[in-house]
Amino acid sequence: MVLLSGFGDQLNILLAVCAAILLIGLVLKKLNQPYIIAYILTGIILGPSGFKMVTNYESAEILGEFGIVILMFFIGMEISLKDFVKKWKMALFGTGLQVAFSVFLVYLVGFYFNWPTGRIILLGFIISLSSSAVVIKLIEDNQLNTTKIGQNVVSILLTQDILIVPMIIIMSFLTGDRFEIQQVGLQLSGGILISIFLIYLLKKQTINLPFSRQLSTDHELQVFASLIICFGFALLTSFFELSAGLGAFIAGIFVNSSPATKWLHDSLHSFRVVLISAFFLSIGMLIDLDFLVTNATIITLLVVGVYISNHGINMVLLKLLGNNWKESIYGGSLLAQIGEFSFVLASLGYQAQIISGFGYQITIIVASITIFISPIWAAFTKKIIKFDSIGTLQ
Repeated sequence: MVLLSGFGDQLNILLAVCAAILLIGLVLKKLNQPYIIAYILTGIILGPSGFKMVTNYESAEILGEFGIVILMFFIGMEISLKDFVKKWKMALFGTGLQVAFSVFLVYLVGFYFNWPTGRIILLGFIISLSSSAVVIKLIEDNQLNTTKIGQNVVSILLTQDILIVPMIIIMSFLTGDRFEIQQVGLQLSGGILISIFLIYLLKKQTINLPFSRQLSTDHELQVFASLIICFGFALLTSFFELSAGLGAFIAGIFVNSSPATKWLHDSLHSFRVVLISAFFLSIGMLIDLDFLVTNATIITLLVVGVYISNHGINMVLLKLLGNNWKESIYGGSLLAQIGEFSFVLASLGYQAQIISGFGYQITIIVASITIFISPIWAAFTKKIIKFDSIGTLQ
């Protein structure tokens, strides 16, 4: 009976989450707004700042990380490796400049408030990272997967995911923490193996997946085959202490080289919806409404500052990648928020006492709000510049 009672409590929570998402989602559908907002609002309403029905943030975060992996897998299946490689050098150079300029902007603020160097660099890194989960979802919703601007935005996101590794190493130097040579060796080895594999795919062009003929009509086994490919690559890159999302993206590119893409895409679609909603639910749970109300002025100023600076920096970067101004302005709006990896950096900075408890809370709240606002900001920008859904000018 105790077991059934505990299970009943979990069912109540699950029912409340689904009902809240459904009701809010129906309202947002009438307003032509994406469902991301419904997921975050549900996290706020049912989380620690609301009715306190959902308080296990860690479980939601873990499910959300699985969702990000599957989302990166899906976007990899839409990418042409040949076209992506052409943009890689510019994306790496441009994103490096973007990070440097973000740090410079924080330096200007930090110089006025006499911040230490470590805090300036940490906050610069934090605001330079965009959210892969948010942006890729918006790209899919607006059918930009196969457009020039969509693929350029994805190349920036993936470059940011790669740059998170040197960012963490730099933070280790600033805090005096020592990192093992073995860790750096693993990361370098992983990077070399990924490069070799991508070169192989680029030259081979067409790959036949094992058992693809047998699986083509077996929908049940397709689900497990899909998960093996997606999570297998993610686990492999995690072993080399690289982003699991990066591994899933490479798995998607691998699948894209095979005619089996369609059944893989269909078999994982339901998993993606559930797991991605868990990620955004966890973001909503991070928003402390009492803290937000108490510090509304400074949080508002920071959110506005982040959006203006990130939008402007990414707009210029996308123009350098060969997009026209309307594409660049809209792409800048997609990348204007602070990303999920910024939560990791903020946590590391707090543990190393680079930022205080108050600074950590401010950072988490501002990042969460920028993610919440992101779909609205992108939709507003799209309407203002009259940018259509296939990346051409009206």
